[in-house]
Parts: sequence; structure tokens; C-alpha cells
Amino acid sequence: MRHLTAADIKNFERIYRLNLINGLPGFKPANLIGTAAPDGATNLAVFSSVLHLGSDPALLGLVTRPTTVPRHTYQNLKSSGCYTLNHVPVALTAQAHYTSADFPDAVSEFDECGFTAEYRDDFPAPYVAESPLSIGMRWLEEHAISNGTVLIVGTVEHVYLREEGLREDGTLDLVALGDSCITGLDGYHEVLPPVRYGYARPGQKPVAQ
Repeated sequence: MRHLTAADIKNFERIYRLNLINGLPGFKPANLIGTAAPDGATNLAVFSSVLHLGSDPALLGLVTRPTTVPRHTYQNLKSSGCYTLNHVPVALTAQAHYTSADFPDAVSEFDECGFTAEYRDDFPAPYVAESPLSIGMRWLEEHAISNGTVLIVGTVEHVYLREEGLREDGTLDLVALGDSCITGLDGYHEVLPPVRYGYARPGQKPVAQ
């Protein structure tokens, strides 16, 4: 087994280190973040840094890159207080990845990358019409990380998903939704059926259900 120390990692070439560290968490969720500027201009960007923070109240986290340069997603969600999380279907991963290109301010990634901006129930941020599961989020707080990134904490206000994606026990069937996930910076994967074990209890060895 190969052993890498902090000193090894620091001395790696920048792109090599970038690829390595981005891959360490393993599989990550693929989400398109939809926002709108005060003038109504829409923005769409792929993120793999969405995480669960709590269920009651329902909170999700989003880590953004350092704001030392203009970040349209961050600027828009702070100005409106709202944003959307949209799962990326396997069939649209190329389009989703294209949103990471450095488009000019005046260009909407919705239009340029082939997605449809859809407003629902008077929510001020656009959803991705092609997404099988979309979430309307409201900014709650943020926390600066020592490396310049920002952890955005948001409350879940709306959830829209296709009927086949919701099981009777409240769990999600991401295979039925056709979801994808991400490894590293640009690896997209199809989701396979899970092995489920139910709630773990002391003295009861988990058995696949």
C-alpha cells in the first residue's frame, strides 16, 4: 500500500495535487445550483460539495470556492437569499459539466448548456426543468473556512421529485431517478442499486434487506 505524507502532498505538482485531493472523499453528489441576479439574469453551476447538516430543521450545506474573484453563484444567492439544488441525471452529465466553464457575466449557463430555467410557486431562484429532483433553498448562515472557501447553510423550503423516486419509508430511489454522482473534478458515474441494511442496533448483525 502506498503511503503519502502531508509533505509529499505539498510537493506534488499543482494539477496532480488538485486531482488527488479532490478524489479523496470518494463518490460525491452531483448538483446543479440555480440562482438569479437582481436584474433577473440566471446562473447555473455544477457542484459536488452539497452535504446533509440536519433533518429537523431540514438543513443542507454547500461549500463554495474562495470569493477572492467574482463567484456568480455566491453573489446571486446572497443578493436574493435563495437558490436551487438540482440533481444531475446520467443522460445530461456532459451538459452539466459544461456549466463549469468560465462563461462571461452576460451569458446564462441555462441557455448555453441546454437547460431550461423554470420558476415554481413564486420562488425567486430558477429550477432545472430537466432535473428529476430539485430543492428550493433559502440562505440561513455561512461560515468562512481557513482556506478561503465558504460553507453556506441553507434551509429546505421546497422539494420536487418524480413519483418513482420516493419510497414508502421516505428513502429516495436514486436509481429510478437516473441520478449521477461525481468523483474528483470531472468523473461522472451512474448510480447502481444499493444494498440496504436498515437501522443498526447493538447485538444485531446487519442483514441485507
